[in-house]
Amino acid sequence: MTRHRPTCCAPASGTPVALTARASTAPAGARSTRGQVRLPGGEFAMGDAFDEGYLADGETPVHPVRLKPFHIDETAVTNAQFATFVKATEHVTDAERHGSSAVFHLAVDAPSADVLGDAAGTPWWINVRGAHWRRPEGSRSDITGRQNHPVVHVSWNDASAYARWAGKRLPTEAEWEYAARGGLAGRRYAWGDELTPDGRWRCNIWQGRFPHTNTAEDGYLTTAPVKAYRPNGFGLWNTAGNVWEWCSDWFSPTYYAHSPREDPHGPETGTARVMRGGSYLCHGSYCNRYRVAARSSNTPDSSSANLGFRCANDAA
Repeated sequence: MTRHRPTCCAPASGTPVALTARASTAPAGARSTRGQVRLPGGEFAMGDAFDEGYLADGETPVHPVRLKPFHIDETAVTNAQFATFVKATEHVTDAERHGSSAVFHLAVDAPSADVLGDAAGTPWWINVRGAHWRRPEGSRSDITGRQNHPVVHVSWNDASAYARWAGKRLPTEAEWEYAARGGLAGRRYAWGDELTPDGRWRCNIWQGRFPHTNTAEDGYLTTAPVKAYRPNGFGLWNTAGNVWEWCSDWFSPTYYAHSPREDPHGPETGTARVMRGGSYLCHGSYCNRYRVAARSSNTPDSSSANLGFRCANDAA
């Protein structure tokens, strides 16, 4: 399907990647599978079988992939987990180093002096001074009462640092899609082909008229707890909507045409990293990337109020 590539994911950071790439100063942790499920691996069909994706995202061709067994987190990393990491390592996120991050316009909670402007072409994204993981909507917000929500405003650099410290790693894109499918072959969503079976919302996405009116029929305007809704067939929570999740791979829209069959790890080089799963801002009329095959990307130093991650690990 030839469609333009809209974005409910955040605009890329204006800071050149070469100036922000950095090695983590956090010590590498001993291998850990705490909070993870072990998946058997095997072969599955990867990609968009419904021709519903955006051409520039490169969701086709559908191609066979065979994976070794691996572990993956049941949920996205929470605010509480990330706080433990920061306390142990004194890690400073890219959003904190840059001094600002992207917040959705209806959620901004900051003085007008902290509103630094919107993003070209995506005016619903506001660059807010002082927005970061502890203050996700701006300096007047905090994460009180949201310890079990997914951490946001984390860049790929930050996610990789956390994974290293936790004795884990980021999942490959192929691992992420296999896990998100929950054992259902060729389905549109992690639970089947119907968005709201029996009239019930199964994920945290946008309802209403994007980007000005969200009726919050699913119960949330922004993030939901990491164990909201139901887990998929593998016991993973919120693999659709809620927050985008970083993968380890570099992104290329043409990669699927020549992806290796065995344990693909993405292109050797690139300028942006893969993100998966969609977020609370996705909507069928504009950005239907809550489908299990959907993919997007952003630069490794970029952050936003709808971008988090979960970790993976090799099988023992």
